Amino acid sequence: MEISHVKDELWVKVRFDAEIVAALRKVGGGWWQPEDKVWIFPVEKFKALVELKQQFTGKNRPVHKPLLYTSKAPSQRVPKYTSNVNPKYEAPVKRLTNRLKDRLVLKGYSPKTIESYTAHLARFLYHSELKHDEESINNYLLFLLEDKDCSHSYVNQAVNAIKQHLKSIGEYRDNEIIQIQRPKKQYKLPKVLGKTEVTKLFNVTENLKHKTALMMGYSCGMRVGEVAHIRLADIDYSRNVIYVRQGKGRKDRIVPLSATLTKQLSSYIDRYRPYEYLFENPNCTGPISERTLQKVFQVSCEKANIRKDVSFHSLRHSFATHLLESGVDLRYIQELLGHVHSKTTEIYTHVSNKSLMGIVNPLDQLGFDE
Repeated sequence: MEISHVKDELWVKVRFDAEIVAALRKVGGGWWQPEDKVWIFPVEKFKALVELKQQFTGKNRPVHKPLLYTSKAPSQRVPKYTSNVNPKYEAPVKRLTNRLKDRLVLKGYSPKTIESYTAHLARFLYHSELKHDEESINNYLLFLLEDKDCSHSYVNQAVNAIKQHLKSIGEYRDNEIIQIQRPKKQYKLPKVLGKTEVTKLFNVTENLKHKTALMMGYSCGMRVGEVAHIRLADIDYSRNVIYVRQGKGRKDRIVPLSATLTKQLSSYIDRYRPYEYLFENPNCTGPISERTLQKVFQVSCEKANIRKDVSFHSLRHSFATHLLESGVDLRYIQELLGHVHSKTTEIYTHVSNKSLMGIVNPLDQLGFDE
């Protein structure tokens, strides 16, 4: 059990256990927050929660091992984008995915998450031929890992979707649903561009609209979807801030508006005259697509001769890393990125060269002549 102070609340993170959940309910005043998967209590419950933690610490509880697998050779794998739609199951799959969609809408999930979860569920149901027992689920997860060589984050998202499906149909017991295995979470460092590479990226982007979008992604540390959905009304020139509305996790935040970006926006708006969204689609009927922005980034990387395996999201990673290297406190970076937990932001300490700069490499101490 982990107890954290988040603003004026206590966040309690625990592995599901019916006995612990019952004890948390007895504490009173708390509620379950599904998006971050934590129990939230008022601060005055701190003493009771600490006592509860001591009560359950050291208790012998089953630890579920991660899903183990062996990847197949590339020649033996199933293409990732192969469709498995079977007309025989199309009607029930549509009914079950719609049911899941209704559940997620009521729970306040974002449209993007709902779309992803329903797609995961449909692929699973077609593969398992509508079965949803533990064996069918784990076999499907192994199929994703071994035959399709999917990433662990992709498979874990599939697990989340399947669990929500089991809850929506009500055919489960809590102590059974938790038995669904997951692959061990992969530890990957963010992919970061150097300042010289970022400058080069902007310089080779000739299209004013595309260049402005890339500069906003880097200058404000925004996700690609956030850049795509920025409205003109979200830019506050008097306070030099931009409002990011309903970002990941349905959270609002503000990010700084730099002087350089202000000038860039002025030139861009004077030329393109956007109406509602800052970056409109070709028909001016809505925002530019995320796919278009990703493509713009990749084309600019090719022109700049950047060989790293990076994406538009790398601009956000680079923003955070460069701030950290400039001496900005990690807590401020956390706020700018909209992270709920500081642990999420701490990943940038592993890619920053700030602490490495003062280390003398032992090879340089051996006295070799140039």
